Amino acid sequence: MSALAIMSTHATTRIVGAPVPRKEGVDKLTGRALYVDDIEREGMWHGATVRSTIPRGLIRSTTFDHRIDWREFAIVTAADIPGENCIQLIVADQPCLADGKVNHCEEPILLLAHPDKHKLREAVGAVYIEYESLPPIFTIEESERSDVIIWGADNLLKSFLLEKGDVDSAWSRAAHIIEGEYRTGAQEHLYIENQGMIAEYSVDRGITVWGSLQCPYYVVKSLKSVFDLPDEKVRVIQTETGGAFGGKEDFPSNVACHAALLAMKCGHPVKIIYDRIEDLAATTKRHPSRVRHRTALDGDGKLIAIEINLDTNGGAYATLSSTVLSRATLHATGPYLCPNVRVNARSWATNLVPYGAFRGFGAPQAIFAMERHMDEIAAALGIDPVELRRRNFLHQGDTNATEQLMRQPIILDQLLDRALRESDYYARRAQFARENAGCAIKRGMGIAAFYHGSGFTGSGEEYLNSLAGIDATPEGKVRVLVSNTEFGQGTNTILTQVAAEALGLDYQDVTMAAPDTGIVPNSGPTVASRTSMVVGRIIERAGLQLLNLLREHAGLSSSHTREEFFAACDRYRAAKGEVVSLCRYEAPPGIHWDDQTYHGEAYGAYAWALYVAQVAVDTVTYSAEVEEIWAVQEAGRVLHPVLAAGQIEGGIAQAIGFALYEKVVLQDGRMANNQMTNYIMPTAEDVPPIHVYFEQSHFPHGGFGAKGIGELPHDGPAPAILNAIRDATGVSFNAIPLLPEDLYAGLVETQPAEEPVAR
Repeated sequence: MSALAIMSTHATTRIVGAPVPRKEGVDKLTGRALYVDDIEREGMWHGATVRSTIPRGLIRSTTFDHRIDWREFAIVTAADIPGENCIQLIVADQPCLADGKVNHCEEPILLLAHPDKHKLREAVGAVYIEYESLPPIFTIEESERSDVIIWGADNLLKSFLLEKGDVDSAWSRAAHIIEGEYRTGAQEHLYIENQGMIAEYSVDRGITVWGSLQCPYYVVKSLKSVFDLPDEKVRVIQTETGGAFGGKEDFPSNVACHAALLAMKCGHPVKIIYDRIEDLAATTKRHPSRVRHRTALDGDGKLIAIEINLDTNGGAYATLSSTVLSRATLHATGPYLCPNVRVNARSWATNLVPYGAFRGFGAPQAIFAMERHMDEIAAALGIDPVELRRRNFLHQGDTNATEQLMRQPIILDQLLDRALRESDYYARRAQFARENAGCAIKRGMGIAAFYHGSGFTGSGEEYLNSLAGIDATPEGKVRVLVSNTEFGQGTNTILTQVAAEALGLDYQDVTMAAPDTGIVPNSGPTVASRTSMVVGRIIERAGLQLLNLLREHAGLSSSHTREEFFAACDRYRAAKGEVVSLCRYEAPPGIHWDDQTYHGEAYGAYAWALYVAQVAVDTVTYSAEVEEIWAVQEAGRVLHPVLAAGQIEGGIAQAIGFALYEKVVLQDGRMANNQMTNYIMPTAEDVPPIHVYFEQSHFPHGGFGAKGIGELPHDGPAPAILNAIRDATGVSFNAIPLLPEDLYAGLVETQPAEEPVAR
């Protein structure tokens, strides 16, 4: 259960801030909601993918088993691609289909389609590809040695250097210098609904695709390139989407292009739906990381210098590795004030399935390292880990690592006090210290302080130049016009709340336009904790703009009723045509980011949090259990308390898996545990009571005061959990996921044998 504590806000509202019913809730509960695999098109065929079985090599030949009647099948290779053989992401280096060489296991080489989907499995197994194997590399360490070059001149996908002050001169002034290395593993998204797309192709009309996705206009971009088509001949429609977490940001472009190529080849609509085994093996994951810290402090425990070497494994192609690395870099120093900073960040190419977007987008890896390191510093200096953090918190008027002036209030001390009070932190910690000696079950308390930048990094929002708005239909409804998508997080509900509030209408009067690029403008992707803050603000402005238009041209009064509003819309429509209001993104004042120097306002706003975890470590079975979590955060205005609490609870549950359960096992570059029987995620039994608290503020440049919230709760639980394990056992564990075998190795190596007493 969630405990919601809501502070007073800066504005009185009727709908924003209320727990209104979810817009799509009834359709999902009654089964009316149609997911991509529920949809049938007349004459539809089914598609499948033939994939590489080796991590790196040259394709020497392809043969087809003569026992299959291949005349029944549509077969697509790279030679059938009419445009560029490339998926359009940040760096256009990933082939749509392998052409002569492969760079990772599961790389798509050839596509098949048939009217009977049951014939496809046998057909995929009857395509034989002969390779000339080349030496692969799989780890950061192998890639950075550059003994084998697989990407560019040095295997380096991207690097960033963030500097503030003079790090090199700081070491001689330090009373203490603490070093540490921290690692995080890959993580699978495990959305409920697997990847899936339907595509139709017509020479006259072009391509239409329906699918499970986050970012319709990303898919448009790749389809235009692969098929060499103009905007008006590519249409992308999001179907009901059963979860995403970033896994349906970049990868759906691949599936859409494959389905569309098959549709072009066979002349029928084509549906491609991955099963769970293929989905786990072939799709993107969270980037594994290795982060090395060196930190200088004065005699009072104040930070003097922070030097961080942050490395991620990017996989075989660049995909979104540069932006993931950027966010990791910008979050690497945590919510702390330090005059001298150097972060050297690099993402390395390997012969693994490309890593991509995942909730948190690099911040969980960086924050895990920083918050574990803060506890190691506290232990080395003999300082309470809570007090160490308090001494070094950022406050309003300070500058962070990019020398961004913190203009908005920062209430980290308030969040910390609340977290300590609600968790009874000191009393519990003292109690466990008394009880742990000689007991098989050892308990501990851990804390993590962290923040998450809302919206695209740096100049990203200005580059997007997002367009969104609302219109009024002749049927007496207002529609929200955005390309931002619903996949379980509440987009449909939040944006209709904002529109209804801005227009002075009831929640029931506002609907969402279909997420169809033939209907809605490009309001940017549904990523980066930007929807409520950035797009919500655009919708709020569009609503106010529409009211002004109706007052100026249709006689709407300043205190209108619902009936008066729609009557004014009718008058406006009769006189001037379509009743629509569109607005573009406007950056908050004073925001400037320099991509060259990597300095300035990295984000328009930050959400802040303090989490406390209580764990129990069983020294007989060597298992760790999270018993309770207290989550206190400030994310601006809470637009919907139930959905907001759900975001926190879901993010924490996912982060518990990141910390203790979910390990991607690789054998010769292939995922060996690509089934849900052996890729272990937390069940309901493994998720503890989570107590959620909000300290609200009003961010003036977000939708009705909101900041981003979706990614924040994934950032802090893992370090809080491992800090609690250190508190319980006295042993430091600096890599996740922390499995029982890892606990066994650490505890057996560091602790003398004793006879535990069960309790």
